[in-house]
Amino acid sequence: MLRNAKDHCFFIGLTDSGAELCRANTIYGIAGIHYVQHQLGMGPSATFIATPDMTITRNASRWKSGFGYGGKISWGEGDHDFIILNTKPNACGLLVGGLEELPDIESLIKKLHEMETSTTQIDGIEVIWDFYKSNHFIDLFELTAVTKIDLDLPPYAFIIHGSADEFKGDNELGFGLYYDKSKRLYEMAEHIETPFREFHILTGGAAKKYFEKYKYVENFAKKKRKLAAELLFGKFLEISNETHQGLINMNEMLLGCHYLKNDATLFPLTLRGDLPAYLVRGNPNLSPESIELLGFEKRAKRLGVYDRLLNANTIPHGGGYVLPDILAVNKVIEVDGERYFEVEMQNDRGKQIISEVRELPYEYRGRRVVLRALEIGLIEIVAKLIPQYVLKL
Repeated sequence: MLRNAKDHCFFIGLTDSGAELCRANTIYGIAGIHYVQHQLGMGPSATFIATPDMTITRNASRWKSGFGYGGKISWGEGDHDFIILNTKPNACGLLVGGLEELPDIESLIKKLHEMETSTTQIDGIEVIWDFYKSNHFIDLFELTAVTKIDLDLPPYAFIIHGSADEFKGDNELGFGLYYDKSKRLYEMAEHIETPFREFHILTGGAAKKYFEKYKYVENFAKKKRKLAAELLFGKFLEISNETHQGLINMNEMLLGCHYLKNDATLFPLTLRGDLPAYLVRGNPNLSPESIELLGFEKRAKRLGVYDRLLNANTIPHGGGYVLPDILAVNKVIEVDGERYFEVEMQNDRGKQIISEVRELPYEYRGRRVVLRALEIGLIEIVAKLIPQYVLKL
């Protein structure tokens, strides 16, 4: 099962510690989905197609289920009423807005404080602002155009990163999105014990109901980012407001990457607070030339998933995590259903055994992700965003 799962993974990321841990862990998640598919009488066809920012996920239950970050998981062609809940969609995304002037930072901090201490509602639901949490942020940039486009880009821009925490657990509208936070969802789901982890799934009408709820939550998250921008900046030009962690349909999940619906949308690609971010256009991918160059063609055709590569249409959304103390993954040890990773340390003084990755020291990658995406023809850079302020309050 693990060998078959590995064949169904197409890794195009870097070769650092974040990417290697993602590679080692994701094989188990895909094997788990294959087991579930077999139990349901389906062919074991789930795939993971990575983006250049592939890395670990710091969500503990998602990692334990065998998933990394930076890529698209597919367990069907979008036409089955079947959802894998272990992937944990939450409609996280990035709003990019354009400004004619850089706002006064003191007044911006004051507005942010007022936002977080007052009650705000969308559709009658109280908003939970989360810009202090995890890797959510508000960044301000000076914008420099690189490529001429139809849209007149202003001299400054901001990026707001946020999701919809309001809907992870049970809420006013019923069940939530996370099986481990929503009792109602857990009761709706089917639970299948696999050799790799317990998987939680929805089929039939329950899957349809969940996907409808997810689409509402995704729209809510976009409204929430837009409302935050209006409260903080007043008038702005909406350049982009795209999801990078959520369902495309009932059989495909974005885990930390952008999905191309058309070639006109501009997407943000953020790295670290001390490095430029970019506005990029995505190219339809992967091209037959890239698939051949990456060595995927024969394997994908043999497995019957070549069209998924041709229509992957995903690009990186950020730099992704790298673990500075770790050099490489030597092997995976399985004990009583738990996975432990034997890793080589940078200091060449012994090896470390790890299972959880959330508490490990980490850094964000730099320009190598951008260069890799350019190298394999995934993106075209439209503008460079030079950081001015990062707000984490």
